[in-house]
Amino acid sequence: MGKIIAIANQKGGVGKTTTSVNLAASLGVLEKKVLLIDADPQANATSGLGLIVEQVEVGTYQLLEHTVSAEESIVKTDSPNVDIIPAHIDLVAIEIELVDKDEREYMLKNAIAHLKSSYDYILIDCAPSLGLLTLNALTASDAVIIPIQCEYFALEGLGKLLNTVKSVQKIHNQELDIEGLLLTMYDSRLRLSNQVVEEVQKHFSDMVFETIIQRNVRLGEAPSYGESIIKYDVSSKGASNYLSLAEEIIKKNI
Repeated sequence: MGKIIAIANQKGGVGKTTTSVNLAASLGVLEKKVLLIDADPQANATSGLGLIVEQVEVGTYQLLEHTVSAEESIVKTDSPNVDIIPAHIDLVAIEIELVDKDEREYMLKNAIAHLKSSYDYILIDCAPSLGLLTLNALTASDAVIIPIQCEYFALEGLGKLLNTVKSVQKIHNQELDIEGLLLTMYDSRLRLSNQVVEEVQKHFSDMVFETIIQRNVRLGEAPSYGESIIKYDVSSKGASNYLSLAEEIIKKNI
């Protein structure tokens, strides 16, 4: 039975999409069958895996509207063992369209629950907000990974996100677990980076992944080629960080 993991943080620029794309690719090369769902209207995970966003005709929007089945919205990618349900800018409209629907928080859950038997991992790349799209992702998931960048405002907003997770647990999804807090954009030369790591590990000890994602030029370049870091430069620090994260997650879920 597969596991559904949302990658969420309402702050932008913390490495959500970078993590979604590269964790999916890393799990794929470690021979796990992975589905990545792009639930962000910016559609960066879609372009990050080599799809042309403008050409996406069926994806997360149609899935949430229930006008297509999950199977009809899945697209194969060039990454080994990785499929994607792509996004398009029209996903922006979904929050307004779902607002007066019954059970609006369960649209994604109802659409993808049966896919758990077909994949080892289903990853959901969330939008940088705590709106209805992210709520749908958290309601549909077994667990959530929270990326935190090693910068000054890192912990700002984390309390708000953890409260959202608590209220989703209480109201919509009692099974929702925190898979882990993932420290990203770490630069060992910066005192601030090291302080953030210490602070997060001190407050959240067991919840923090051992793997830390370091700042890496290649990691920043890969999306402009529509490739994961595994395909773009497997020998880079970024690739070894994400492979290490994938191994840590696999070990945790044995």
